[in-house]
Amino acid sequence: MSRSVTKVRFDRFWRVLLVIVFGALVVRVGYVSIAKRGPCAVRLNGAVVGQYHSECTGLNGQASDQVFYNAESNTLAQGHAFTAPFPHPGEPGVAHPPTAEHPPLTVMVLAPVSWLFERPVLRNVADKFEIAGQTHYTHVREQRYAMALLGTLLVLLIGLLGRAIGGERVGWVAAGIAALYPNLWVSDGLIMSETITGLAVVAAMLCALRMVRRPSVGAALATGVFAGLAALGRAELVLFIPLLVVPVAFFARAGRGRATTLALVGCIAAAAVIVPWVGYNLARFHERTFVSTNDGIALVGSNCDPVYKGSAIGLTVLRPPCLDSQGLKGDESVLAKVYRTRAIDYMKGHKRRVPVVVAARVGRTWGVFRPMDMLWFNQGEGRERWVIALGMWTYYPLLLLGVAGAIVWWRRSARQTWVLLVPAIASTIGVAATYGQTRFRAAAEPSIVVFAAVAIVVIVDQLRARTVDPAPEYRPVGPVLAPYTGGRASIGDK
Repeated sequence: MSRSVTKVRFDRFWRVLLVIVFGALVVRVGYVSIAKRGPCAVRLNGAVVGQYHSECTGLNGQASDQVFYNAESNTLAQGHAFTAPFPHPGEPGVAHPPTAEHPPLTVMVLAPVSWLFERPVLRNVADKFEIAGQTHYTHVREQRYAMALLGTLLVLLIGLLGRAIGGERVGWVAAGIAALYPNLWVSDGLIMSETITGLAVVAAMLCALRMVRRPSVGAALATGVFAGLAALGRAELVLFIPLLVVPVAFFARAGRGRATTLALVGCIAAAAVIVPWVGYNLARFHERTFVSTNDGIALVGSNCDPVYKGSAIGLTVLRPPCLDSQGLKGDESVLAKVYRTRAIDYMKGHKRRVPVVVAARVGRTWGVFRPMDMLWFNQGEGRERWVIALGMWTYYPLLLLGVAGAIVWWRRSARQTWVLLVPAIASTIGVAATYGQTRFRAAAEPSIVVFAAVAIVVIVDQLRARTVDPAPEYRPVGPVLAPYTGGRASIGDK
């Protein structure tokens, strides 16, 4: 193919993709500006003492990780490195105790936004409220718009992932679905980890696909770096190292010695990203802490009577009798150790129920067990009921298409298919150990979208083939129909 023809094809793909990405930006900014416009009342001892422009992040009694991410980003921007933004139950009266309640990636990305809007030039337009004549800057609105921009970038990467799998049309369709899919853009209106982690996940998959096709030290290095970043976004995604980084090095067919080298490079790169955070935690907490202290709360809240039977089976309860910090003293790591011990003791005493509860957790995450419960459970995290319902009804047809697309592509390249299945596997293992929640499959949503795009392009090609020539023996050879003909028309294993 001549350079001019290649340039035309390149320009055409990017022109269409950027139009789709602009549409994704409109959807996300529109959602934030309309559904999250507030105002939010600020209450003190039950009385309204002020308000700020954005919708609440879960204050006023709602349990939401948004509260932590927003407040911790502001705390970091003010120069207090990873210290608790709120009083800690185990250390009353201690100012700025260390915190690793969640992995650091989301806070590190959002903290510069808070810092920027505390500068004199932008402070006048920052999200704020006043109490007793004092101005308090929340930066909720700014952080939400930053997430909307990052979510738009995620749509772009999903389009590139689709092109890497099945060609230009799959890339366009994947980006189009991602632009409109409620389960993606709802996260872009929240101050939580899903969007930022999703960027690292999709980037890791893109690098892994490159390593499968063109094995190199650079590709292994990049795969390891993004896998490490994914683990700093959500702790369970540390499974990307054994499930993605190591296998794709051997999928690359670079020879045993070469594959081992690539695997080591990828693991070292991932470790180089994760180890500084782990070392920082080991030095500042009383009990041994690696990526996060949140495992203790997650385990104790999901291993107790209310969530081992009845309608709440497989969920989590963050209040007594499940979560009770009364009488406990010490930093987050101490409380996390106590919670883990309680959870393990409870599981030992209810061994027969554990498999049933694990099945319920997985079923809830993938929407095949009591899916309607998510209509109320997810509202506590700042999702509107209408968005939850819309996401639910679009998820099921997309999932069916995604399964079909995965089967089609497995026949074409099992190695490439594995790369896109890793987020789903890692997420499933994570919820099996804690609790079920549709938000926890967020890392796998881009893969579902891409596989669905493969299925849609296959269906369209088959319908076109029947229209052009109804003869049963005719099948076009195209980027995603090569599996049916045994052809090598698409980018695949070389």
